[in-house]
Amino acid sequence: MAAAVATKTAWKLQEITAHSSNVSSLVLGKSSGRLLATGGDDCRVNIWSINKPNCIMSLTGHTTPVESVKINTNEELIVAGSQSGSIRIWDLEAAKILRTLMGHKANICSLDFHPFGGFVASGSMDTNIKLWDVRRKGCVFRYKGHTQAVRCLRFSPDGKWLASSADDHTVKLWDLAAGKIMFEFTGHTGPVNVVEFHPNEYLLASGSSDRTVRFWDLEKFQVVSCVEEEATPVRCVLFNPDGCCLYAGCHDTLRVYGWEPERCFDVVLVNWGKVADLSICNNQLIGVSFTQSTVSSFVVDLSRVTKCGPGTRGLIRDDKPLTQPLPAGSSLRRIYDRPTTTCSKPQRMKHNSESERRSPSSEDDREDKESTAEIQNTEDYNEIFQPKNPITRTPPNKSEPFPAPPEDGELEFLFQVLRKNQRRSPYSYCIAGFTWTFTMSTLLGEVMSYLFLEFGFFSFASKGQRVALGAKEPWTVLGGSGRSL
Repeated sequence: MAAAVATKTAWKLQEITAHSSNVSSLVLGKSSGRLLATGGDDCRVNIWSINKPNCIMSLTGHTTPVESVKINTNEELIVAGSQSGSIRIWDLEAAKILRTLMGHKANICSLDFHPFGGFVASGSMDTNIKLWDVRRKGCVFRYKGHTQAVRCLRFSPDGKWLASSADDHTVKLWDLAAGKIMFEFTGHTGPVNVVEFHPNEYLLASGSSDRTVRFWDLEKFQVVSCVEEEATPVRCVLFNPDGCCLYAGCHDTLRVYGWEPERCFDVVLVNWGKVADLSICNNQLIGVSFTQSTVSSFVVDLSRVTKCGPGTRGLIRDDKPLTQPLPAGSSLRRIYDRPTTTCSKPQRMKHNSESERRSPSSEDDREDKESTAEIQNTEDYNEIFQPKNPITRTPPNKSEPFPAPPEDGELEFLFQVLRKNQRRSPYSYCIAGFTWTFTMSTLLGEVMSYLFLEFGFFSFASKGQRVALGAKEPWTVLGGSGRSL
């Protein structure tokens, strides 16, 4: 029976009210694909587990709206920057404030954790980029070069470089050890919203409001290719873990690109609006977006998305599973050398202001004390953060893929099966706003058991009791022809 039910390629997973006021920023954890952090105009940072309804932890201390958030690689630390220019770092495992960093004179627009060392980079509306030593609470470098707000920061996989993009239409590459710019990439004609390093090769991708994605060679410092067919601004990008393709999050669509030559492998309609971040886990792509105080999460089944081959145009079809990608070929350019230890420490910068020069003071300590980490869901908190602390012989539970809902035509067919199997001693169910009445015949039992085990759609009820379809939102039957069982 399982093989008879076709499932969707992309679907909405969840919708939550994340803050008491408007959401101003959000980010997904990239390791697990299951951790979500949201920043709001209520000056709070809230921590969530994807597809769970309750907030795990609420972090306080900022006094102005939280404009940018970032989770570190191990998903143990989170940094948040505010409208006033202050930065706070919390330890999620210990549930406490770790550092308060002051120095920017305007909104914090972008943040990133160094992949190995104890450093954080911040980009601001004041056009400056700062590199912070988390352990010493000090700014070790200030990078000046952009002329408008710095919208995105990314450390290279080997931890030696920092890429920045800004509203001034440029992408810059910085050498961390030397403390100077390596190259400025020009070509975009609008604000550059996002940059992303290839996981293996010396390649950088950038997405812009000019509706293009550009790929840059980091050995030759030149453009590799440019995809210019976007209908809407590029809001976020993410390379596939093996580096075979790039996913670009645009308004209501996910686009899949190759770069040598430039081509679009697939376009998937997702209806996620202005998607804000992407993550990959269990061969599923998770996308999140926000509107006012509401945050929505979506899933794309990557096993049904084309990642290589000739370019395509138009939307993919849900009724035809797609061929698997070909094995990745040899790299065309140099591969990163990842160090086995932490990064070498940058030279200290010359401080131009008292706030940057000062050492940790009682004022900083007072600000740290005013920052709190309120655990609001102990069960979820212990499940996510506490198992990492004690030594145990039992490996941690691995997250399972999110089950895909059946296609709309498949649902209608199953509902028809339920109706045809009406007998005496009826049971009542509320499905998509309608009450269906039937008894448990053998065939009906098989259908119900499959749907319950695979998707969690149904709950049994006594005669006359109404049971809603789905725990999160009602399904709407749109029509179509179903397959035979």
